[in-house]
Amino acid sequence: MSVAHTLVTILGALLVGFSAYSVFTKAEYVVGPLAEYGVPRAWWTWLGLAKAAGALGLLVGLVVPAVGYAAAVGIVLYFLGAVITVVRARAYAHIPFPLIYLAPVAASLVLGLAA
Repeated sequence: MSVAHTLVTILGALLVGFSAYSVFTKAEYVVGPLAEYGVPRAWWTWLGLAKAAGALGLLVGLVVPAVGYAAAVGIVLYFLGAVITVVRARAYAHIPFPLIYLAPVAASLVLGLAA
């Protein structure tokens, strides 16, 4: 495991964990767009839990790599789904936001598999 992999993984976990926290606290900059995109309010807690589990899985993956790989794949799929949701809502200016969370997690996965 390289230093770059460790740092990128921690960064990804922090970003995804912050995203989960933002959903749990119903931060307007997160829940406003969710409502605008048509994501049912009943899903918000589950989406936050998925993000929190993914962030924790990334950190556990520093010790148990298979868990980290699974978490990274799950988070990448989650945020690809977020990109699709944004596109379907025709909020094209918002596309970069899920990509900000996706990028370090994808990089973590690539670095982990390359090691």
